Amino acid sequence: MASRRPALHRGPRAPLVLRLAGLGVAAATVLPIAHLAVRAGEAEDAGSLVVSPRVLRFVWATVGLGLTVTLLSLVIGVGVAWLLDRTDIPGRRMLAVGAVLPLVVPTYVGALALLAAFGPGGLAFELRGIVGFWGATAALTLSTFPYVLLPVRSALATADPALEEAAQALGDGRRTAFRRAVLPQVRPAAAAGALLVFLYVLSDFGAVSIMRYDTLTRGIFLEYRSAFNRSSAAVLGVLLVVLTLLALAGERRARGRMVARSAASSAGRASSVTLGPWRWPAFTAVIALVSAGTGLPVGVLTYWALRGASRADGDALVGAVGTSTGLSLGAAAAAVMIAVPVSVLVVRHRSRFSRIIETLATAGYALPGLVVALALVFFASQYLSPLYQTFMIVVVAYVVRFFPEALGAVQSSLVRIDPVLEEAGRSLGRSRLDLARTVTVPLLRGGLVAGAALVFLTAMKELPATLLLLPAGSDTLATLVWTGAADGRYAQAAPPALLVVAISALVLWPLDRVRDRRPRQ
Repeated sequence: MASRRPALHRGPRAPLVLRLAGLGVAAATVLPIAHLAVRAGEAEDAGSLVVSPRVLRFVWATVGLGLTVTLLSLVIGVGVAWLLDRTDIPGRRMLAVGAVLPLVVPTYVGALALLAAFGPGGLAFELRGIVGFWGATAALTLSTFPYVLLPVRSALATADPALEEAAQALGDGRRTAFRRAVLPQVRPAAAAGALLVFLYVLSDFGAVSIMRYDTLTRGIFLEYRSAFNRSSAAVLGVLLVVLTLLALAGERRARGRMVARSAASSAGRASSVTLGPWRWPAFTAVIALVSAGTGLPVGVLTYWALRGASRADGDALVGAVGTSTGLSLGAAAAAVMIAVPVSVLVVRHRSRFSRIIETLATAGYALPGLVVALALVFFASQYLSPLYQTFMIVVVAYVVRFFPEALGAVQSSLVRIDPVLEEAGRSLGRSRLDLARTVTVPLLRGGLVAGAALVFLTAMKELPATLLLLPAGSDTLATLVWTGAADGRYAQAAPPALLVVAISALVLWPLDRVRDRRPRQ
């Protein structure tokens, strides 16, 4: 008789409500892709459209931009991580905090700042080539390199220094020892960060639109808005999903070839590399990088905001703040409420079904915002007309896009809670609902706050889905930035852009407070 694999160990049968929650999440991930496939099949000339020179240019531009930004982010992220973790560079703590601040600057805000400083009629001087590929590359690289920096720093902190020391004892120089002993240990982390960067670039709409660089996302939006041709837009959307799936498959294949190495054996950390006369040049380089990613956007936008203060539409700005905050809060609350039963299903009731749900829920994060928006426009207009052109459908889009963030935070907290506490309560006659209210949810508080903050942060910055789904006559901070930047009105776009950055930075505070907090048991 074949023995059961440990990986398929089954927990108790999940209650119906948990299974229904899981099915709902799976449907939310599958339906947008299924809708795109159906709509693309309705196009009369789908085959010729795919191989047309215009679409091929979209695909090549998207892939080329993604590969360029990913390569630059890898070089910058790994290099800065090594400087911060393995050298005697001055001010390491300050630089470590500053290096991740670009995460709070949306790509469209970074692109706007570059145009406002170096574009036609900009603050400093006109830099040739800033509009187009190189401008989009700069904006996206400055915003995404922390996705590589953070996992690589974590990998360096846990890498086994004995391997590097052994390589040096056998005659290898520092560079050779780093390449042969350290890089293999951080390569999986760097690959994971590179995948995030590439997926981010594939789905980005704001930076490429402001820089007027035609990728698939911009092509989908222009096709949908100008000709209102949903079938053609769906064909481009399918191509975007295919590129996303190919990227995921490529990363998984590459990861499978990487040799797992243990990093748990050494008692100490690797010795710090003395930079000597290069200490201050290295410090200056990192400061310049942080300034370009965070200081430049804040400084340039502050100038333009002050310059246009007398012409600012205060009522529109206040209304956009209220709309952005309300939509983001609604999405955050809905996401964490759904994440609780799905997390319980995945953690407490392990089975093939729960594994499929977990995989689909996580894969949903790879769906571009335009793809989700196109699907929701169709379903709302055809079957859910009361939701069409309402704020509710925008919240639904945010939840579909960013639910994996809430799920990951809640799930990581739930796995730390000892099931014995719940079993003891049930043995005393307490109902499941009562136990959830008095035991489980209080212990999940940290994960709930972290998940809500993550969803709020990303929903506040979301642009393409908001542009397609927001009711007519309404604006969010993101749409105000995009409208002003598209028309070259930097003074109009600067105040909402600064507010997006400020609110995003404030949201990082609860994230930092609960990131590593363990529930008390």
